[in-house]
Amino acid sequence: MAAKSFSARVTVTLKRGVLDPQGKATQSALGSLGFEGVGSVRQGKIFDVELTASSKKGAKEALESMCEKLLANTVIEDYDVVVE
Repeated sequence: MAAKSFSARVTVTLKRGVLDPQGKATQSALGSLGFEGVGSVRQGKIFDVELTASSKKGAKEALESMCEKLLANTVIEDYDVVVE
């Protein structure tokens, strides 16, 4: 089977219950700027990845492996992979 090109987005965020000082600072700054009603802010990171794989399933499996090994610290972070 020939390899195909895939685009994917990996979103990495801190797990619930893990202190997020940058999110807290952003929440405070938004309040200082007059934005009302912001209950909480969580910061994360996004990776847009172009890769080749034999299938969409193969691409997702490869990306999940990348997350487990490098892109996310799975002790304190969760990740979500979306392959287009």
